[in-house]
Amino acid sequence: MRTCAPIVGAQTICCQSEKQLFNNWKAFVRTVDPDVIIGYNISNFDFPYLINRAKALGLEDFLYLGRIKESKARIKDSTFSSKAYGKRETKETTLEGRVQLDLLQIIQREHKLRSYSLNSVSAHFLGEQKEEVHHSIISDLFNGSDVDRRRLAVYCLKDAYLPQRLLDKLMLMYNYVEMGRVTGVPLNYLLSRGQQIKVLSQLYRKANSEDLIIPYYKNQGASDDGESYEELRSLNH
Repeated sequence: MRTCAPIVGAQTICCQSEKQLFNNWKAFVRTVDPDVIIGYNISNFDFPYLINRAKALGLEDFLYLGRIKESKARIKDSTFSSKAYGKRETKETTLEGRVQLDLLQIIQREHKLRSYSLNSVSAHFLGEQKEEVHHSIISDLFNGSDVDRRRLAVYCLKDAYLPQRLLDKLMLMYNYVEMGRVTGVPLNYLLSRGQQIKVLSQLYRKANSEDLIIPYYKNQGASDDGESYEELRSLNH
């Protein structure tokens, strides 16, 4: 079995097969039971890859990553459209009970940068970058010595560590929790919906306190939240 040289501050678990690796990672997620899962481009790459690879390996049990025991993780194509942010096509992975924070999507929404690669974004906000490991030598490192695999493992650790650093540096969790509290929408709505849902939610909250009902009219060609602001405003005057 291939092993890895020790890494200070990290626990390394060596697996005999890819199936064992997937099962150990699923067990880790179930044991830790995270409320929030963060990463960089996890919506369009990491989760779709893991789920599709698990299916290819015949590991159906791997798909139970959420908090509802009978519900499997599901991937669906999604289109985000907003006047403020434009139109983007993305993927959504359903993990009931766990909020996913994709730092790539957050940075793209809130900052105008020349490049949105993790390397560039980390250099811009943190003054540091990823470990230098070119994709062409990953297989050689994996099939090499314990020290070679340690280099590869440190590369992977840095990819997980930098999104955490960005989350803390930009105070994203504080900002999103407070925005959700003030506007009355869940965290995932703040990432997957536009500005209109925040306005609509507050209108519903105010109407409920006044014992009023806001009628809903489906508007053809409307924004991502179904109606335009002008329509909503006219309904309340």
